[in-house]
Amino acid sequence: MTLTIWVDDWQIQCCGEAFKLGDSVSWQLVEIDPEDYADIVGNERAPEIDFREEHHGQEELPSTRLQVLTITEVHCRYEVPSHSTSNVQHPVPGTTELVPVREGDGWAEARPRVRFAGYLVTAEQATDGQEATAIHCQ
Repeated sequence: MTLTIWVDDWQIQCCGEAFKLGDSVSWQLVEIDPEDYADIVGNERAPEIDFREEHHGQEELPSTRLQVLTITEVHCRYEVPSHSTSNVQHPVPGTTELVPVREGDGWAEARPRVRFAGYLVTAEQATDGQEATAIHCQ
């Protein structure tokens, strides 16, 4: 079964481990509402997302062994909404830039007018014979 997983940039930057195409990883997956990601990844890609990777949760979640099939960097513009009374920036719908890559380490080459937000990773559950690289916060 093929899954699409959102991986936040900060999760990997903080204490995650780099991963690349073909790697077998062990990730804690949390079900999400794809609509929550539409402004970041775009309306076309958001419905594809099944889970988000999480290793900073308060409760210990079971790990899922996965074989990484594709990795796509997601970049978008962030702004403070004109009607906002705070300085919190939000993704600007329609500004998404998707960049296929071979490896994810939490960092990305800067792109004009957009900011790196995370990865869309497609993966399938690893078979019993494959080793998995655990990604845990220390």
